[in-house]
Amino acid sequence: MRVFTDSRCLGHQAPPGYPERPQRLAGILAHLRAAGLPVIDLDPAQAAAAGPDEPASAGGSAGGSPAGRAPSAPSAAPVASAPTAPSAPSVAFAASVASVASAPSAAPPGDPLDPPDFPELAAITALHSAAYVRRFERAASRGDAILDSADNPLSPGVWPAARAAVAATLAATDWVAAGSDRIAFAAVRPPGHHAEAATAMGFCFWNNVAIAAEHLRRRHGAARVAIFDFDVHHGNGTQHLFEARPDVFYASTHQYPFYPGTGAADEAGSGAGLGATLNVPLPAGTGDDGYAEAIGERVLPALRRFAPDVLLLSAGFDAWRADPLGGMAVTEAGFTQWGRWLRQLAAETAGGRVLAVLEGGYDLESLPRLVAAHLQGLAGG
Repeated sequence: MRVFTDSRCLGHQAPPGYPERPQRLAGILAHLRAAGLPVIDLDPAQAAAAGPDEPASAGGSAGGSPAGRAPSAPSAAPVASAPTAPSAPSVAFAASVASVASAPSAAPPGDPLDPPDFPELAAITALHSAAYVRRFERAASRGDAILDSADNPLSPGVWPAARAAVAATLAATDWVAAGSDRIAFAAVRPPGHHAEAATAMGFCFWNNVAIAAEHLRRRHGAARVAIFDFDVHHGNGTQHLFEARPDVFYASTHQYPFYPGTGAADEAGSGAGLGATLNVPLPAGTGDDGYAEAIGERVLPALRRFAPDVLLLSAGFDAWRADPLGGMAVTEAGFTQWGRWLRQLAAETAGGRVLAVLEGGYDLESLPRLVAAHLQGLAGG
């Protein structure tokens, strides 16, 4: 078990009273470090402070400012169990690449979207449009108050924080893909599962877990990637990014009806991806027993049938019984049990490869403990 983070994720300061705030991640990291879990911080400032005797940080980096240069992410061995190479790039990806290629060949000095200064760009624009990435950067640089909705306030630290979240997620992805029986947690913010291809939503700017899934397909040759999203809110962005594709399976348990309004049981994918989306909407007040039935009878059998090469988790902890934004009744023991079940499933179908990526969870007092409980289950405890 390894934890990947980047301290620059803490730099996005939302307005007072806003629930998605740095204290969420700071509390998690302090708790996991105190528990003795290995935490790899990609922030160069933190690596320098650790000194030469400490393990070097792994993975790419996110510039401390939009124009900051960052080293590229490390190479990693392909997923050993993947029987086929990834499919040809999607039309959406080809279009985004074409839009970048059609720009002037010489980027302006200090252009924050110049690829040598932005090693995460290719992974981001594999799913998000290049025009949206540019729009986000310009809004952040201008000092705009919000991007697309009041749920997505901007701050001087939002651009490096969003980049850092992607970079740490990719570093964790590379590590998990490079072997078997590898479990990692990407402790990052802003979260990602509401982010659409060209729209910020629900505290999310870029879809971290979806970017990880596509990175596994393109970079590591994974034939099949599964995402299980247990955040209390449905991951509309993740579903929409993959709903027409058969190579990425998306399963979600979530409170319904609830924000963002998607995730009905009959949303099962489209076209070639029909059947590769599973939504298990649950009524408000559902606790451990209701989730056990949903996960045990619906989610786990579907994941076994899909047999992914890597299992990704959109790990939201706002189904907790005291979460201020949710309405569910899950206990700490519930999150631990889910981890045990998912570890067993990954051992059976995915070579033991699991990457959990932080999404929601807004009870500051309990969140660190809930994350640790889930990771304990994933680790076999």
